[in-house]
Amino acid sequence: MTPSEKKKVLFVCLGNSCRSQMAEAFARTYGSDVIIPASAGLTPAATVAADTARAMEEKNISLREHFPKHLRQMGRAHFDLIVNMSGTDLKNPPGDRVIAWDVVDPIRISYQMHCEVRDDIERLVMNLVLDLRRGTLPTNGSQTY
Repeated sequence: MTPSEKKKVLFVCLGNSCRSQMAEAFARTYGSDVIIPASAGLTPAATVAADTARAMEEKNISLREHFPKHLRQMGRAHFDLIVNMSGTDLKNPPGDRVIAWDVVDPIRISYQMHCEVRDDIERLVMNLVLDLRRGTLPTNGSQTY
């Protein structure tokens, strides 16, 4: 698949400190042949959560170069798919196709639960990667795999 055929996917959550950072990292690691991933938040935190970085290190994925970004920082970029994990409706999303993943925000829960959320996101991203490899883009609305 050429870069122009890859799907631009934006993962959105509230703080861009946990869920969307994990999803972007998994997509970059597992789906670089079909996805050009990015992530953003509606109210970005100052840094990636320490438990998020630690949980991803357990999967041998580093978030050292990652930092929270506001959805507005995406500028005029247009995405083929937006995966909304924020639990809120997105106003004027930078794309035509938005799906929602119902994923618990792990920012204030135990490390063990943080890892369970990480594993849920990993599974969701892997299924998205498989869909894209089959040439299908998820439809609008909520998505559960």
